[in-house]
Amino acid sequence: MEFRHPYFFLLLLLIPVLLYFSRKRRAVSMSFSTTVPFEGQVWSLRLLMYRFLPLLRAVSLILFVVALARPQDVTAEREYQTKGVDIVVALDISGSMLAEDFKPENRLSVAKQEAIKFIRGRENDRMGLVVFARKAFTQCPLTLDYDVLTSLLKEVRIGMIPDGTAIGMGLATAVNRLRSSEAKSKVIILLTDGENNAGNIDPITAAELAKTFNIKAYTIGVGRGGLVPFPVNDPLFGKRYVQANVEIDEMTLKRIADITGGVFFRARDPQSLSEIYEKINQLETTEVKVKEYRSYDELFGYLLLPALLLLLIELLLANTLLLKVP
Repeated sequence: MEFRHPYFFLLLLLIPVLLYFSRKRRAVSMSFSTTVPFEGQVWSLRLLMYRFLPLLRAVSLILFVVALARPQDVTAEREYQTKGVDIVVALDISGSMLAEDFKPENRLSVAKQEAIKFIRGRENDRMGLVVFARKAFTQCPLTLDYDVLTSLLKEVRIGMIPDGTAIGMGLATAVNRLRSSEAKSKVIILLTDGENNAGNIDPITAAELAKTFNIKAYTIGVGRGGLVPFPVNDPLFGKRYVQANVEIDEMTLKRIADITGGVFFRARDPQSLSEIYEKINQLETTEVKVKEYRSYDELFGYLLLPALLLLLIELLLANTLLLKVP
């Protein structure tokens, strides 16, 4: 509830003044030859009612003032118009993602964890998932069901696809998912830790294709680079670690980002990968327009009627049962 003319509440300050002057009376005396007619009369109830009259007047005046302030019951309806962002995460699941330079987890585990945080931080944006190694396929099409998407992301593991790193195929598959999108912004987040060594589509060709459809690519190179601890399953001694050299093709990833209008990032540890997703989150914001419709239901009538009724009662009592003799 709100009041259309709240300044009328200033009139409440005058009510004590009016009551004061209404109770102030001149001293008047009358002579009676005898008081016998008044003996035995009970005046307590009438006296109480007489003292009650100013209260009736005060309440009626307060109700009048509140009615003048025009109380209104306001109902507001909001209509949200959103122009979201369509995002496809293209995730490298080649064998090199098992490298454990992101201790205590390997690269893929950390990449999945941070991608899930990113997904849960979005609103009103469709998101999808493409995974690639020697080949590429869509793990989840564009959807607003983030629970399904995160569930499918958790199921991703190395070995689902024959080993290799087909960056161009992963990028092209993601482009295919976004090319018919009508979203305000179309984005691919490409995450890899190696060099393109498989697939029949060159990464630069795939980047040019993304540019054609006005799709932006943010590329992330994951890992320290150089010699990193790599797990090996030895049939005699079980799991052991060897130092393997895994190089990241930064030049190609930068070129993809430049062609599509995106940004290249390098994540050398879990903290930097988390910060990269935060930056992308800030760069790709959803446009939300809100239209508000308000309807007003006037309530002053509910106050005006009792105010008039109380005033009428006060006048009737003052001029009948409680009539004053001057």
